[in-house]
Amino acid sequence: MSMPSLRALASVRFKEFYREPEAIFWSFVFPIILAIGLGIAFRNRPAESVPVAVVVTPASPADVRDSLPAHLARGGNVIVTRVASEAAGREALRTGRVALLVVPDSAGVVYVYDETRPEAQLARLLIDDRVQRGAGRADPVPITERHVREAGSRYIDFLIPGLLGMNIMGGAMWGIGFSIVDARRKNLLKRLVATPMSRVEYLLSFIISRLAFLAIEMVLLLGFAMLVFDVPVRGSFLQLGGIAILASLSFSALSLLVVSRARTIEAASGLMNVAMLPQWVLSGVFFSSANFPDAAQPFIRALPLTATIDAFRGTMLQGATLGGISTELAVLVGWLVVGLVGAVKMFRWR
Repeated sequence: MSMPSLRALASVRFKEFYREPEAIFWSFVFPIILAIGLGIAFRNRPAESVPVAVVVTPASPADVRDSLPAHLARGGNVIVTRVASEAAGREALRTGRVALLVVPDSAGVVYVYDETRPEAQLARLLIDDRVQRGAGRADPVPITERHVREAGSRYIDFLIPGLLGMNIMGGAMWGIGFSIVDARRKNLLKRLVATPMSRVEYLLSFIISRLAFLAIEMVLLLGFAMLVFDVPVRGSFLQLGGIAILASLSFSALSLLVVSRARTIEAASGLMNVAMLPQWVLSGVFFSSANFPDAAQPFIRALPLTATIDAFRGTMLQGATLGGISTELAVLVGWLVVGLVGAVKMFRWR
């Protein structure tokens, strides 16, 4: 292998990248924008108050008119609105202004609500507990509440490793695949085949350039998440970097395999979407992959993006050692070997 030619090829990859503003945006800026938006949407905030309507008419007993609404609102988390009739309350319920309608009658209290709405179920439990306590119910077991909002248990902590994995996959797949197909489409590869350069040198130049961009992507997104959202990294930063390098190599190899014979941008785009779309959906980027049926779990665990995200989450949130993520690392190594061997065998200059 000729090192001067490899350096020249890697330099070409860098120049191709920074001359494309769109590539810089999608690789470096878009993941941070996504983290900001989702981090704000799922930020820590006080428990939401549930709107409840209570029917209070001039004919209602004094204890209902005065004490019931105040008693239901005591303790927070409930916004109580008085309505003059059950019809007015049902109208508020139908239009979504309240989640529960409380109708006092001679036999007790009637709850009117849509049982398919989660907030209505919550309102029913909160209000009934306060009604029963107000009637003198004694709890046989004392209960103490402790509210925890610890870093590592929030949605943004779950999200950032998923975004890191998704960004590594997208950068490797699109950055390498499109460059190769575009060069093949313009007949540049046919000219390169006449040089002393081997196909291994050509393919390695793409992988080397991806590793350089990977360092920038990791520092920007992870550093931003730690500074702005206080996302924890309980494991080793060195281990985190090793996972990122192995994941980038695996996705780069997969990209080389996917486009090894594609001749048009449309064909490459279709093949890469086939390779990436199932991983976006199944691998737990935005929600846990455990939500899928047990029968699908072996297939999901074998995906490189699942292995990458699980390794990131284990290292960042649980402080896992290399032994704790050995299965995920083995999956990534397997994809790296299969991708590289397949790409070298199938790659065509023309």
